Amino acid sequence: MRKMMAVLPFVFVLVLMVGCAKPPQDNINAAMTALDAAKPLASEYAASSLQAAEDAKAALDAELKAQQDKFALFRSYKKSDELVADLKAKSEKAASDAAAGKEQAKNDATTAINDATTALTDAKAMLDKAPKGKGTQADLEAMKADLTAAESTINDANAAMASEKYKDAKAKAEAAKSSAANVTSQVQAAIDAKKGGK
Repeated sequence: MRKMMAVLPFVFVLVLMVGCAKPPQDNINAAMTALDAAKPLASEYAASSLQAAEDAKAALDAELKAQQDKFALFRSYKKSDELVADLKAKSEKAASDAAAGKEQAKNDATTAINDATTALTDAKAMLDKAPKGKGTQADLEAMKADLTAAESTINDANAAMASEKYKDAKAKAEAAKSSAANVTSQVQAAIDAKKGGK
């Protein structure tokens, strides 16, 4: 009986130490803050990196629940510590990838707008060389209208750039470039047809 009484304090201390195992809440909060900070940009510019971070969060949530469901004496948060570190690292990578993706989208949009502006200038110059004569007035007016619309679309692309909507800006610029290139090819076809008719 005395031996048991002597061992009881050690058992009690051991139970307290093991039973007091708690999740690494400060680290969890830091990882979640990193994930929340990454989400807005990463959802648009680094979707795969964000998905990896979301998957890491799901793994952490599952582990925390598994430990919570255990009897208090048997809880261990060693694996949770690893999963928290993984979540934080993947969240930071998503933020970094998003920043790089945004910069690339900005560069792509700038290039697209420059290309569209050049195509529009070329198309206007080509339209001035278009053969004029009987039956061409309606075609020329339609092409002028196409170029006016393309110019308006380029203005919209520039407005999207100013609002940091780079993907939208690029799409608008590409549409304007396509319209301008279409006018250029129509005028060239008319010039070639007139030469061939002589």
